[in-house]
Amino acid sequence: MSTRIAVSTRIQKTFDGARAENRAALMPFITAGYPSLEMSGKLLDALVEGGADIIELGVPFSDPLADGATVQASSQKALDNGTTLADCIELVRAFRERGGTIPILLMGYANPFFQYGIERLGRDGATAGVDGFLIPDLPSDESEEFQLPFRALGLDLIYFLAPTSTDRRIADVAKRATGFIYCVALTGVTGARDQLSEELPAYIARIRAMTDLPLTIGFGISKPEHVAAAAEIADGVVVASALINHLDTLPTEAQPEGARSFVRQLADATHRTPRQV
Repeated sequence: MSTRIAVSTRIQKTFDGARAENRAALMPFITAGYPSLEMSGKLLDALVEGGADIIELGVPFSDPLADGATVQASSQKALDNGTTLADCIELVRAFRERGGTIPILLMGYANPFFQYGIERLGRDGATAGVDGFLIPDLPSDESEEFQLPFRALGLDLIYFLAPTSTDRRIADVAKRATGFIYCVALTGVTGARDQLSEELPAYIARIRAMTDLPLTIGFGISKPEHVAAAAEIADGVVVASALINHLDTLPTEAQPEGARSFVRQLADATHRTPRQV
């Protein structure tokens, strides 16, 4: 089993706090610049008010390979709005200046990060108050170019595992990972699903045997019942497409309250069933 390497203090404290309350950490996702940059800032605040523990802020990209139709559409609209990676970092900076304290991770793809410059990205992100990065198209065994400068700045690089990951891949991720490990719940892209896989507990147990880092489950989590089921076996639960789908049904001015109430329902489901002694 790997030894935990603490990098982001905010992330570690968040998982430790959730564990002490016998619940999973709730991690909603929104796309920066969707439906607008101004609204993105308001949504960040609303997610916190609703009970989010960690926020994933999506960096819009033209070819988001791991994302389904919902997140792809939000990403394209954000690009049409002119949203840049620098804008995403500035959203985090403004959130911190308003007093926001929960961890924020930028979720994006390797190409825009390379174009921005990895060391510059780490430096600007750390200065703004970013806690780490999720890069779904970055294999663990090709990640040192990102990992080393990020770690020097106290930033977590979050790795992904999938149900198809081999034991060798799991071991490699466990060796390199900090913060937590993102466990993709299914084979495929992001998007709301009707139910979770019955094989999920065994899959999570296989990863758990190789690391003591927190494990989060994402992809396909769309309703409180999913959150409750995932919370029983994981340390964190990610909700993305279902939240965006819900916001898309609302007038723009109603979206902050819509985000707040939607996340509050999910947060209530993160509490685990008390263990019988």
